[in-house]
Amino acid sequence: MPIPLAYLGVVLIWSTTPLAIAWSGEAAGFIFGVTSRMVLGVLFIFIFAALLQHKIIWRQKACLAYLYGGLGIYGGMLTVYWSAQHIPSGWVSLLFGLTPIFTALMAALWLKDELITRHRILGMVMGFLGLVFIFSSSLTWGIPAVLGVCGVLLSGSIHSASAIWVKRVKADVSGISMAAGSLVVATPLFILTWLLMDFHIQSTWQALIHAPMHTTMSIVYLALFGSVFGFSLYFYVLKHVEATRVALISLMTPITSLMLGHYFNHEAITLHILLGAALIISGLAVFELGGKPLPRWIPFRPN
Repeated sequence: MPIPLAYLGVVLIWSTTPLAIAWSGEAAGFIFGVTSRMVLGVLFIFIFAALLQHKIIWRQKACLAYLYGGLGIYGGMLTVYWSAQHIPSGWVSLLFGLTPIFTALMAALWLKDELITRHRILGMVMGFLGLVFIFSSSLTWGIPAVLGVCGVLLSGSIHSASAIWVKRVKADVSGISMAAGSLVVATPLFILTWLLMDFHIQSTWQALIHAPMHTTMSIVYLALFGSVFGFSLYFYVLKHVEATRVALISLMTPITSLMLGHYFNHEAITLHILLGAALIISGLAVFELGGKPLPRWIPFRPN
């Protein structure tokens, strides 16, 4: 598949997943929502691989990459699903837009292929000023919203760390193999979490029976498009493109996610949110423009 087409596919899928995440946890709780998505996702990915006659690679280096990818899926998804209960879905994508900054800092430390330049520092400052506006809005929503904002930032950090360590392994496997292996690691962790924290068969079944159609459809959509196609395309792009360029996907999705949340979930878009979004997106744009490297004493500069 052409890389630009795969990149566009990830952008389109990631634009719709925040709203689907919010809907999928409305009936039986966020833990069941993410666990059912992963269980269906791991089934779908192996069916998909079989239909394509694609062999999943299980050599040692590949399994190590799957471990890093799976732990990233588990930690990142669990925190973002929890956070989506307390903040509008559009905020999830907007805050996830800061992922390129986290990724660049981690890439400078671990991949030794990134420079922290003056324009990148300016972009960081603008992005974090935008974050201040989001935080100020969350304060009017109460402590749960503040914790929700922190949860999405934690999820973005986990996601970035996972991407960097997958790149470090250099396993040289396909996106489908990477998605399948990562889901094999993550899915048992989600099942165990559900069994330990939210295992109520009768109440869960009753909730699903009476759940609105968009809730159950969201779980299936996230399993098929979010987990199977989304992860496969994401890992495919990650294999062929620099980690920070992959993270730029987060620059393209906030506006569409805000609009989808506003029109389909009646989420308010205030002046503070618009200013925060403008600063975050502008900061990310500045962050990725050219500039002169900082002096050698800057600690994040590669040797």
